[in-house]
Amino acid sequence: MCLGIDTGAGLLAILNSRECGMQSTYTSYDQLAGELAMIFDGLGLDQQHWIGLAGAPGSGKSTLAEAVRERLPSAITVIPMDGYHYYRHQLDAMEQPEMAHARRGAPFTFDAERLVDHLVAARARGQWLFPSFEHGKGDPVESGIELKAGRQIVIVEGNYLLLDSEPWSLLREQVFDDTWYLDLDLEECARRVMNRHVATGKSPEVAAHRVATNDRPNAELVQNESPKNAKRVIRVDSMGERAE
Repeated sequence: MCLGIDTGAGLLAILNSRECGMQSTYTSYDQLAGELAMIFDGLGLDQQHWIGLAGAPGSGKSTLAEAVRERLPSAITVIPMDGYHYYRHQLDAMEQPEMAHARRGAPFTFDAERLVDHLVAARARGQWLFPSFEHGKGDPVESGIELKAGRQIVIVEGNYLLLDSEPWSLLREQVFDDTWYLDLDLEECARRVMNRHVATGKSPEVAAHRVATNDRPNAELVQNESPKNAKRVIRVDSMGERAE
């Protein structure tokens, strides 16, 4: 049976994994920040706690990561996977460049090996410079994000961090202390991504086509593989907070 419990501190829903497909908890940004504050307080002087946060496009990963970082600015570093998009000139050099641009955002349009190499090295050294992503020009910006040495919670967020295949699977083995999957109905994810495309200037027709031919297949892949690889499956309580 699927169970829902009101704890008084915020709605907590526990879904039986056999009958509901996964175990999921409703939470809030404040609750998560409170949990992370306790973890941070328990770290040693040079110790770091690494979290892999995955979810479908439009599920609210970036919003969640930034929300908890804003609540604990000196304790959390956020590393988005977006900085590891292949550059547009690299997509141009692929065997089917038109298809590569049309499917940008799919797993094969990310430099997954470079991402994993950097994260493994950063975990070992405790510091690193990571690329960010400039949406205005549509390409990564090298050394845009700095992880400084010392006590820190590190949240790596991205669609594909919990996929089954290598090199993605190496992250669970060699980098992350904890893994979260942000659960959201795929229809709501599609609505959010559609709105995002329209906000950047695409017509509703073009936006709908991109969602159907790229964003939705990507989301289905993530939903099919990632929840079982997460130590924790969470939903943000939409009654109090909403992540677009």
